[in-house]
Parts: sequence; structure tokens; C-alpha cells
Amino acid sequence: MAERRGMWVKGLAKDDKAAISATCERFIAEVLIPRFLPEIRPTEFNYPIAITGKWRGDKYSFIQRYRSGFADNAGEEFDSAFARLDHVSGDRFDLMWHRHTGQWLCFRAGVSLAGALRLMAVEGLLQPN
Repeated sequence: MAERRGMWVKGLAKDDKAAISATCERFIAEVLIPRFLPEIRPTEFNYPIAITGKWRGDKYSFIQRYRSGFADNAGEEFDSAFARLDHVSGDRFDLMWHRHTGQWLCFRAGVSLAGALRLMAVEGLLQPN
């Protein structure tokens, strides 16, 4: 039987999370919203109303918020994550994309925060719908 090995990774400090959040929020405000949500256009279907980010442990998710325009549940809202930064160590992250099946797949491993945001700006898999 193969021996199972684990690796212990130190979590992010609150100050580090705050700095990463500020950088990601600036990216959302300056790049993602102007390109993918310059205005909210209500429809009779689900339509996007916001792009945000959120920490979950040591993972920062980029989320698109939708509002329903369907008659039976008009006004209800839900979130759909489209990209995620999984902290690996220091300034290194695994850049993940959200597949339509609900799986998270690694797009690029061990990239810097700046590199991950550059990739998000140009790669369609890492952008909101």
C-alpha cells in the first residue's frame, strides 16, 4: 500500500487577506464591471446585477450575482462563482475555473496574484458569462 503524505500550508493572515481583497476588488471595479456589466439590463430571464468577491477559508471566489425575471420568482437573487484563487503559499495561487458541472478545475497552478488577474482579464474560461 502506498504511503499517504500530506503537506501543511500556513494559512493567510488577516492583513494578507485584506491586501489581496483590496487588489481583487480594484480589479473587479476597474476591469470586470466595465467590460462585463456596464449597466444592468432587466430581462424576463435571469440577468446579472453585480460582480463581487468573497473569501471562503484561503480561497477567494469571484462571483456574479443574478436576479430572476421569471414571473413565478421575479426578484429572487442568487450567486454564481466563475473563478477562484486558491492560496498555495506566499504570493502563489492556483487559478481555478468553474465548470458547468459544478467542478472547480485548475487553469494555472502557482501563479502570482498579479499574474492571475492578468490571466483573468484575457481568458474566457475565467470571466463571467
